Amino acid sequence: MTTVKTLVNNNMERRILLRSIREDATEFLGKIIGERLTDGDLVVLDGDLGAGKTVITRGIALGMGLEDRVASPTYTIVREYGNNSELKLFHFDVYRLEGEEDFVHSGLDEYFGRSGVCVIEWGLRIASILPDERLSVLFSGRSDSRDIEIIATSRYFGLLDQVCAHLDLSTGLERLQ
Repeated sequence: MTTVKTLVNNNMERRILLRSIREDATEFLGKIIGERLTDGDLVVLDGDLGAGKTVITRGIALGMGLEDRVASPTYTIVREYGNNSELKLFHFDVYRLEGEEDFVHSGLDEYFGRSGVCVIEWGLRIASILPDERLSVLFSGRSDSRDIEIIATSRYFGLLDQVCAHLDLSTGLERLQ
């Protein structure tokens, strides 16, 4: 398996580009990711409205073994899932925030110190204050078929390899590069 390697902010990154041909394939991708996440992990999502950010988060929750119904936290900004489980999911939507200062002044940065996994929709809006070690999932397209770029820093290289191992047309996920 080959992936593109680049050096960004003194951190090595690997990238893959996928195509998801169905909504359930995007959810399945999230499930693959969620099964491999551990305490302290950060997943940053970005893409147009309706691109699949909440769909992949629903899959992440399933992969983490959470049975909560995942909905976009657009108006609440953050939702917590898994109150009765060992590993919680903190699902953010920062679309309505003015930027990094809003995030910090709201105390939302304190979630990074809590036990659980953070998934942030529209995360590129606050990228400069996020930890460097993260898994970024960038969506383009809004139809059933959408391109998904996954960017992994070194902490997530193994996870990226495992995602690649699950790619084939039967899953609705196709590797583009």
